[in-house]
Amino acid sequence: MNEAVHPEQTSECKRIRINSIEFFNDTSDEVGVLRNVLIAGISGAIGSSIARELIRRDPEIRVFGLCRQPDKVPEEVRTASQVCLMRWDAEKPGDADEMQATLARALPYDTGLDCVIFAVGVLHGGGTFPEKRLEDLETEAFLRSMQVNASSFGMLVKSLLPWLRHKSFKRIVAISAKVGSISDNRFGGWYAYRSSKAALNMLVKTLSVELPRRCKPVACVAVHPGTTRSALSEPFSRSLQQLEVHSPHETALHILAIVDDLDESRNGCFLSWDGEELRW
Repeated sequence: MNEAVHPEQTSECKRIRINSIEFFNDTSDEVGVLRNVLIAGISGAIGSSIARELIRRDPEIRVFGLCRQPDKVPEEVRTASQVCLMRWDAEKPGDADEMQATLARALPYDTGLDCVIFAVGVLHGGGTFPEKRLEDLETEAFLRSMQVNASSFGMLVKSLLPWLRHKSFKRIVAISAKVGSISDNRFGGWYAYRSSKAALNMLVKTLSVELPRRCKPVACVAVHPGTTRSALSEPFSRSLQQLEVHSPHETALHILAIVDDLDESRNGCFLSWDGEELRW
């Protein structure tokens, strides 16, 4: 694989330039170094900001970005030579198989991924909006939230197992939400979103038990990013005036600080954006 892949080749990695196969075959055993990072949801405010910060701070890093519409990724990220974009729709379970095949052509299993960041989420849109009372709960919206916010994460990690078996330390970070905490639920409402984030948290916790047996060393954590100014939070702008709101760039810095600080002792934790451990 020694040619540039053109943007119109949507079934392959996009806009990544490779001079030789060694570009994807760096098997350095240096502990803690992020060389190959996969971001699911790279077209979103948080995902794209994380990618932008990663390529800014390390010109040698490779970022593999998953999203439904690669052409919606900000140009600065989309055109970066370190970035490889792949089409993946969290609402379509079958997309995981195609993504796996595409990634296999770009990154050998034994090189592996050092970090997987799941920055996918739906709160409103497409007939979905946070429920204020039980009468607002609808099956279709509930199932969509569960598929996008939870099930897609489990299926993604399942697809990525071949890249997580190398001997260096791996980080799996699921962007969750504090409203997914069962013990912290004091206000009710938001049935679908709360339930899907609680399900995501349970997937993280369960994976944190299994993965050390199969992919050691590893840390699998859920992270509450804090309230972030984005399309997801835009309909609630009036309520946000009472909260501490971060820009996407600030949120990206917070999440990467957590990523940098992770070790095996934090496997299975639910962490807030400032590093504080939250109750499940």
